[in-house]
Amino acid sequence: MDEPSEPSAASDLLPSTFLIGGGWSDPGVYGPFLRAATGAPGSTPRIACVILDEGEGDGERQFARYDEVLRSAGDCTPVPVLVPIGARFDVEAAADVDGLLVCGGLTPAYQDAFADCLDRLPRLLAERRIPYAGFSAGAALAARAAVVGGWLLDGVAVCPEDTGEDLDEIAVRDGLGLVPFAVDAHAAQWGTLPRLIAAVTRYRLPHGVAVDENTLVEVAADGRAHVSGLGRAHSVRPADAEGDGVVVRSYGAGESFPTGATGLTGLTGLTG
Repeated sequence: MDEPSEPSAASDLLPSTFLIGGGWSDPGVYGPFLRAATGAPGSTPRIACVILDEGEGDGERQFARYDEVLRSAGDCTPVPVLVPIGARFDVEAAADVDGLLVCGGLTPAYQDAFADCLDRLPRLLAERRIPYAGFSAGAALAARAAVVGGWLLDGVAVCPEDTGEDLDEIAVRDGLGLVPFAVDAHAAQWGTLPRLIAAVTRYRLPHGVAVDENTLVEVAADGRAHVSGLGRAHSVRPADAEGDGVVVRSYGAGESFPTGATGLTGLTGLTG
């Protein structure tokens, strides 16, 4: 597939972006996102929950779970935005809410659902100061170079097969460009950190972050990523300009790290 297009100037104006690595044990990871999603004075923030719907009540069941965890984290009104599998997300669904949460599921399917608005949605979020939160698949989609799945690198296993998201070879596709690094989720629980390391080395990505479950990485306007929750965030960077090896550093609650320059460059050979 072609290289991702350059990020728009709107990305520099975005409010904080919130990356949740999956898990249901700590509703508190949603707290910073809800505090950023301020509505009109005296009103309850409306949070759009984008969920890929497989039909037969699947979307409603998924939404009920997010509705419960969001309400337990703070005062808000979750709003279901159910997108049938194979359909496209309508960016106008984010136009009249105070926060946008893109939920979990098959990451390649989420990337496909957002493929028509990879430029428009970040512009809308910036213009209306709407914070974005991504849970698992939604966190991966926030990157410009989105690691959407796979468990093999040139036929060699780098992570468990059941983490492959219905893909074999590791795949990196166009994302929203809300954060300047690639993202993987369920790092400690599913063993996905090696997949991110493989993606950073194969596709010459300048930075990747693998997030544990029940862990939040808040990418703030000050250019730093702030970690909270029960787990850790694992930062992966090339060891040198030639791409020979990587440096991995892990950060826990209360710690932060620099995200690097806005926008990813030098991406070649992305699969899709």
